[in-house]
Parts: sequence; C-alpha cells; structure tokens
Amino acid sequence: MVQRLDDYLPRHKHDFERVTKLNNLDRNELLPLLPSLMEWMQDINWPIAREVAQLLLTYPKDIIHLIKIVLTINDEPWKYWCLEYLVKEMPDDLRADFKDDLLCIAKRPTESEKDEDLDELAIEILSTLA
Repeated sequence: MVQRLDDYLPRHKHDFERVTKLNNLDRNELLPLLPSLMEWMQDINWPIAREVAQLLLTYPKDIIHLIKIVLTINDEPWKYWCLEYLVKEMPDDLRADFKDDLLCIAKRPTESEKDEDLDELAIEILSTLA
C-alpha cells in the first residue's frame, strides 16, 4: 500500500507519533507539507507545536515565505508564535530577511499587534540584526 504524504500530517494536538514520522521523511517528501505544518504554529500551547517548530526550523530557507504570509494575516497570536519560535531561532542571515516586516510592526503596529506585544517582539528581534 502506497502511503500518501498527507498520512504523515498530525491529526490532533497530541499526535506525537506523526511528528516523529515527519522527522524521518527526506527533504523532498517534507517540503510539500510545510504549509500545513505551519498551521500548528497557531497556538504554541498545543502539545505538538514546539516539536513542529523544531521540525520547521530544519528548513529555515523554505519557511521564510510561509512566515511572511502569516505576517500579513490578522491573526496576531499566530504572528507572535512565528516570530518567537521561528524567526528568533533562525540563522542571522535568514532572520535579516524579515527586517522590513519587523520594522513595519515595530514602527506602525496596529492596535491588535500592540495588544499582543508584537511591536516589542519586533524591536527585540531587530536588535539582533547586524
């Protein structure tokens, strides 16, 4: 029986078994699953979310555009978790790809971004850039 890649995606917030299987996939198998895995960053309090974050960070170049999409959405907690658990943990040269996004949040935050302290987090990350 041929296993579909979707069969590897977590089905619930306690699906550690599937996250373990994901870690065993090769890059070409995992890349198409990255957008779906990003959804697990919507709430870092879900039990598998931190493990998914670690998995995503093994492909930092490949998740840059996915994070940038999240930064355009009106879901401030999701933005916060992506900045805190992904962008902050990226190599310096890749973190710099977010400079314009971070400057926008830091200098012109929306009220909801302020409410979630995204402006402060953006300033913190900007301070780490050369």
